[in-house]
Amino acid sequence: MIINIEKKLFESELKIMEIVWEHEPISAGNIAILAIERYGWCKNTAYTVTANLVVKGVIARTDPGFICTAVMKKQDAVKAETDTLLRHFYGGAKKALISALIEDENLNENDITELKELISKK
Repeated sequence: MIINIEKKLFESELKIMEIVWEHEPISAGNIAILAIERYGWCKNTAYTVTANLVVKGVIARTDPGFICTAVMKKQDAVKAETDTLLRHFYGGAKKALISALIEDENLNENDITELKELISKK
């Protein structure tokens, strides 16, 4: 199944996806149990959000047992969220985002060395 990584996942959907990514394949019932434990949700909320993700094509469901697996990989969701942040707040300029992160963070020498190494590999 091909999905559009530009699909916007809401915070509640990302929480369910974290559970699925960590435990797949996982039943909807077990997703609900973990959502109750982690987030204090009611069972119906977890089922509703999970069903919405199936409709969006982000989770695949198989029977019996409403077994869920992720169609969207975590790295694709992270990339989509990062791209959204980049467009909305930095006009798509990666340099502006990186500058903001560096200016707001107290970086030690080790962090600076690692960042330089990452940049030099590009």
